[in-house]
Amino acid sequence: MSDHRSPVAPDVVRLPEYTKTDQEEILGKGDDPFGVASAGLTWLPKEEHFGIRHEGRLVAHTGLLRLPVAIGDTRTEVVGVGGVAVAPGMQGRGLARLVVTAALAHARTMGPQHALLFCRPPLVPLYERLGWHLVDEDVRVEQPEGRLVTMPLRTMVTPLRDDARWASEPVRLFSLPM
Repeated sequence: MSDHRSPVAPDVVRLPEYTKTDQEEILGKGDDPFGVASAGLTWLPKEEHFGIRHEGRLVAHTGLLRLPVAIGDTRTEVVGVGGVAVAPGMQGRGLARLVVTAALAHARTMGPQHALLFCRPPLVPLYERLGWHLVDEDVRVEQPEGRLVTMPLRTMVTPLRDDARWASEPVRLFSLPM
C-alpha cells in the first residue's frame, strides 16, 4: 500500500537574531547575495526576523523593520520587508510564500497600514503572486552623509489592513532603505 500523505509544510519560526552567518547558511558566501550591489546603496538591518529550518539548516528568511515615510504630504510609517532569502536548492517549494506570509501576519500587529519592499525587476512577478503591488511614483531614500537618492530598484507595497489605501504620490523614506 502506498503512502498518499502530502508533505507537511515546514514551520516558520521567529528568529531571536539574524546574523551574517545565518545569511550565509541560506545563500552561501558571496559579495552580492541579493544581487543589489550595483544599486550602490547602504541598507538598514531588519529588527524582526522569521525563518524556516529544514533538517536543522536555516533555508529561508524574511526580516521586518518599522520605518517613517511620507506619501505625498502625509507622514506615516510602513513596515519595511527585506532580506527575503531562500536557499538555492530549496527554491520553487513555496518557502518564500510561507516566510513572507508569516512575517506579514506579524507586521499586521506592528501598527502601520502598509508593508513596503524593494526588489529586483525579475522578482516582481513573485511578489505580485503574493499580493504585492508596484509603486509607480518615485521613491526617495536616505543614504549616508544626508544624501537623498531615488530608489533604483522596484518598490512594492501591500496593505496590512482591509481598509488601507495607498495614495499614488511620491514617497520619501526618512531613513536608509531596509
